[in-house]
Amino acid sequence: MKVVKTANKSWENRHEVFVEDINDMYIPGNESALDALDSYNDATKGLQQLIADAIANNTPLRALGAGWSWPKIATVKNGVMLDTKQLNTVFTISAQSVSPACAIEPRKLLFAQSGNCIWELERFLFNKGMSLRTSGASNGQTIAGAMSTCTHGSAFDFGSVPDFVVGLHIVSGANKHVWLERASAPIASQQFIDNLQTELISDDDLFNAALVSFGSFGIIHGVMIETEDLFLLESSMERIPYDDGLKHIMDTLDFSQATGLPNGTERPFHFSVLVNPHDIDGGAYVTTMYKRPYTTSYSKPVSNTAGIGPGDDAPSFIGLLSGMAPIITPLMVNKVLAASLNIHSKQIGTLAEIFSNTTLRGKLLSAAIAIPLAETSRVADILIEINKDGNPFAGLFSFRFVKGTKATLGFIKFPQTCVFELDAAFSNDTHLFYERVWTRLEAENIPFTFHWGKVGELNPERLDYMYGDSIDKWLQARQQLLDADTRKIFNNALLQQWGMDA
Repeated sequence: MKVVKTANKSWENRHEVFVEDINDMYIPGNESALDALDSYNDATKGLQQLIADAIANNTPLRALGAGWSWPKIATVKNGVMLDTKQLNTVFTISAQSVSPACAIEPRKLLFAQSGNCIWELERFLFNKGMSLRTSGASNGQTIAGAMSTCTHGSAFDFGSVPDFVVGLHIVSGANKHVWLERASAPIASQQFIDNLQTELISDDDLFNAALVSFGSFGIIHGVMIETEDLFLLESSMERIPYDDGLKHIMDTLDFSQATGLPNGTERPFHFSVLVNPHDIDGGAYVTTMYKRPYTTSYSKPVSNTAGIGPGDDAPSFIGLLSGMAPIITPLMVNKVLAASLNIHSKQIGTLAEIFSNTTLRGKLLSAAIAIPLAETSRVADILIEINKDGNPFAGLFSFRFVKGTKATLGFIKFPQTCVFELDAAFSNDTHLFYERVWTRLEAENIPFTFHWGKVGELNPERLDYMYGDSIDKWLQARQQLLDADTRKIFNNALLQQWGMDA
């Protein structure tokens, strides 16, 4: 494995909200002189050597994705960070590589090195007539990064990114790497295990814990994903009254009496609601996407004059509000919203064309908080109330709906989950608004969790409130997979702050 040592002493995340002091940034890459499998196995050995070096030098180590997280969840102070994006080989799967007990057709499986960005996988799959099952609102994350923070879309009858991951190849020590899958859903044949020169661990609890582990279970080298046949999405965004009818849908996902939606009572694939707290009477911006069979005879979706596509969410433009005085916040939010938001009707595209690369404009903050579906309209009313009582919120309230995940610490933990997102300009007032929100949720006894890759405020007590004995299960799995020396180098400040470094 090739390793470029950049000698960088600092690293800034994609959203430009923090800079981390580091010892070095390494860029590992595959050996081009080797064939794909030999190069992959060579990279496994190279990653083991990096772990051995880190242990010997008592230097913290972290694998980095595309840097999309707001907190320092993927970083390590005064340590070595690995930019994994050059580790981007993909493998199609033959029948010989699949366990006889596997319930998934081999053609629907894809094995990818962890540095593959979502857009790279989408491009590869498109040429095979296949598609990912869901994605976040942007496709710039790496597959390992999106999985490890439980990135979600709004496929409320399917789930989030971890829910299409069915196997993991983890470099879990200087002399150890494992293939991890669920015992209840076998995937790999012995030939596949032998090809990776690894050992098979079939264990539901270990697998579910490793899915959302934010870089602390060693180095995820490869990810097996379940895909599906290529499909189209028919996307519309309309402004409809924020009334009891819409609130009923938000609380139940019952579309049987829906009015004002482009396809009447048809159940969508994706449903999201954007509320401007400074213009409630004008109605909510409602996005519906309906799954359609793939055909080549369609016009690809287009961005509006602000460059905002049909799948882009508020972070693509809300940063334009940074540095604004509170007194003009309502006026400026309305102005930026009118200029940026992409009102559209029945635009057609693949998943990759609808949820494409997001262009960020300005510095922003984003919090995403998961709640039980039935609490959605109640929480929306609380947000509107908080906005009226203090400095006006320099942003928008967005509500997405996602099926609960099996991942042990997946923040999409409720069987039917609403994720409300608070995207706003970067400011102290935004942080204060966030604090008022989660303090109020606790006071109202509304269960909630934080998106691991967005702004939150966690401590051992709040984690216990959110996840209960799932924290212990996750810690036990980490202890089982990693020895003490390896756990130590994959700790970071946030794990220590949360009491999850032991």
